[in-house]
Amino acid sequence: QVQLVESGGGLVQAGDSLRLSCAASGLTFSFWTMAWFRQAPGKEREFVAGIRRRSGDTDYTDSVKGRFTISRDDAKNTVYLQMNSLKPEDTANYYCAATLGTVILRSNAYDYWGQGTQVTVSS
Repeated sequence: QVQLVESGGGLVQAGDSLRLSCAASGLTFSFWTMAWFRQAPGKEREFVAGIRRRSGDTDYTDSVKGRFTISRDDAKNTVYLQMNSLKPEDTANYYCAATLGTVILRSNAYDYWGQGTQVTVSS
């Protein structure tokens, strides 16, 4: 049974940092491309960052470039999202997801999802 478990969310002030973690089990982690999505109330789920299997190449949505960094540790079956200079508009529920596909920006490309971790940034 595949499980993705996120942690690290919380309530912070604008300008603060958080590191999200997503621990995977039940799959051969190194085979999977991993990503973080987020969903704010009343909005669609959006791609935040992705990291490809093998190459480790990364992609980011424009609004987080230069502030967020995605990384992975295949030995620990974990993907991370380091979030710096947080803004109130970053407030959302953050989800990690796993795909074997090559198109990583669309949520419907992903096979497995975590339950989410809430990030709230106050101004």
